[in-house]
Amino acid sequence: MSVNYLKRDGKPSLAYVYSQGRDANLPVIMFCGGYRSDMEGTKALFLEEQCKARGQGYLRFDYSGHGASEGEFEALTISDWRDDALDIFHALVDQPVVIVGSSMGGWIALLVALRLQDNDVLRGVVGLAAAPDFTEEMFHDRLDAAQQAALMEDGIVYVPNDYSDEPYAFTRAFYEDGKNNLILTGKQALSCPLTLIQGLADKDVPWQTAVKIAEVFGVADEDVVFIEGGDHRLSSPDQLATLWDRVSVL
Repeated sequence: MSVNYLKRDGKPSLAYVYSQGRDANLPVIMFCGGYRSDMEGTKALFLEEQCKARGQGYLRFDYSGHGASEGEFEALTISDWRDDALDIFHALVDQPVVIVGSSMGGWIALLVALRLQDNDVLRGVVGLAAAPDFTEEMFHDRLDAAQQAALMEDGIVYVPNDYSDEPYAFTRAFYEDGKNNLILTGKQALSCPLTLIQGLADKDVPWQTAVKIAEVFGVADEDVVFIEGGDHRLSSPDQLATLWDRVSVL
């Protein structure tokens, strides 16, 4: 499908693909991608294919500074990407929604859900290797003392990226903004079901993160799915099937 753009005053334009569903009784599935990923990834396209076959509305998009959207990546923060997702939703979706978030997108999905739940539009949230509050983990666990000092003094450090030759740019503004969006520091409540899918072999987001999210949000054991041998991508055919099994019942 062709890519469209949401034009915004004073903000980068956002690239998106929105497939209208044939069945108005089914919620729109909205996919929030991960850090430095885009809407052309395996999971995003898989969900689109499943939704089309079912006659269900589906929305995928690129955050500002990602993929085909405008914006300078290194100048952006969690708050910017949270607001991107909210702007896309409010501009395009006028019916109930299930938000699916992958990695950082799981953080974005939860931030959005916490702001939408009073509107009675949320049918559910599904987190795939969801990584809320990962800015704290990155600062304290991935940066050594010299890198931490450089970040605070110079405003930026570069962190090795297992998925690309290009390192992650980690800015002081990004880190400090993350503190304003932390959600694992106390009990939270959602007015809709929350499902977590987590690989036990994930080297980027440890399985303990899913346990913490479940504790904070009061998620039932049966709604936390641990995948033996699953890595951070969770993109194998059987893992995608598990994703759809969980999404399609919401």
